Amino acid sequence: MFAAAVLAARPETCVPPCLPESPKTGRLVVIGAGKASAAMARAAELHYQRPLEGIVVTRYGHAVDCEGIEIVEAAHPVPDAAGRDAARRILSFAEELREGDTALCLISGGGSALLSLPAKGIAFDEKARINRALLKSGATIGEMNTLRRHLSAVKGGRLAVACHPARVVTLLISDVPGDDPGVIASGPTMPDPATCTDALAVLDRYRMRVSQPIREGLESGAFESVKPGDPRLAGTETHLVATPQASLEAAAAVARAAGYPAHILGDALEGEAREVGIVLAGIARQVAARGQPFGRPCVILSGGETTVTLRGSGRGGRNVECLLSLAVALDGLAGVHAIACDTDGVDGTEEVAGAVIGPDTLAKARALGISGRARLDDNDGHGFFEAIGAQVITGPTLTNVNDFRAILVE
Repeated sequence: MFAAAVLAARPETCVPPCLPESPKTGRLVVIGAGKASAAMARAAELHYQRPLEGIVVTRYGHAVDCEGIEIVEAAHPVPDAAGRDAARRILSFAEELREGDTALCLISGGGSALLSLPAKGIAFDEKARINRALLKSGATIGEMNTLRRHLSAVKGGRLAVACHPARVVTLLISDVPGDDPGVIASGPTMPDPATCTDALAVLDRYRMRVSQPIREGLESGAFESVKPGDPRLAGTETHLVATPQASLEAAAAVARAAGYPAHILGDALEGEAREVGIVLAGIARQVAARGQPFGRPCVILSGGETTVTLRGSGRGGRNVECLLSLAVALDGLAGVHAIACDTDGVDGTEEVAGAVIGPDTLAKARALGISGRARLDDNDGHGFFEAIGAQVITGPTLTNVNDFRAILVE
């Protein structure tokens, strides 16, 4: 099921049907960012059957060879100088475009950290520190990106403005709950309805300290993003080429083909990962004991993006935290198995997609002297599943449609 979910969102599958016709006049330039951007660029070159000019930035280890498009690798989720420099070059590339040219913007999850050029007056080191603090704060992806859009020289529609007056065609692989194009990679080609006041509210909600120039820039509106109705965005087109819902439906088809009724709870589940795990355990228990809300056997699917508020010294990872919480709450319930993975193959900062559990998961750990509850309290899901040999390791999948969870109740 997980493999089917990933395949449905692979760029070679989903990008070609949405590519525009090759322009008869002017340049066709490819720019982009995200964990899937390099694979999207290769899909574009294969579709047009010729080398294309341009530059995209992707996560270290996610590069693929292209004939003409330059592929740059940079750090994710915490930005580095390579991402900053790539963002500056992409912005310069966009500013060279003229009327009659076409900018093909290939954007996927991870692009926000990879396009890490701060707004004028903001030090790169401070922007990276703010990003690290956001990742530990428990803020939702929407809250993170509201702040990121207002501290960036590229996001919040600024890349599309740099392309003006060229035609801008954006292809998006969604990794965010609700598939809002303005949230994916912090919307470099999308107008931003959020305001500097909203960004300030995120800072205050999570008690984040920033330098006086940042606070003053937000309070004065100097860092305001590009708004809906801006005439410079009039020539833009946007296409969602892959979504979490489509991947969940692909997984459901696999389950049904194997004889298991499949039910999708939703593609946008959010909240603390451990709390989501507890809720999912409650649903699985009700199915097992009462045949409600679904009869057994069945497969229960869900997606979205949970958060982890780091309190312990473990290695984090929202999927493994959710799954370990599920295992602890199920406490060895017979006939229940589950998987939780990030579709990009990287859960948190580990090169591990996620893990699997079954009725014997906690017993295996106890035999090794490991407490599931203690590891959960220490935010060490990765350490727990590594110790019992239950990790799912895929390597870079070259796509990203957020988290994937499946529970099988026999």
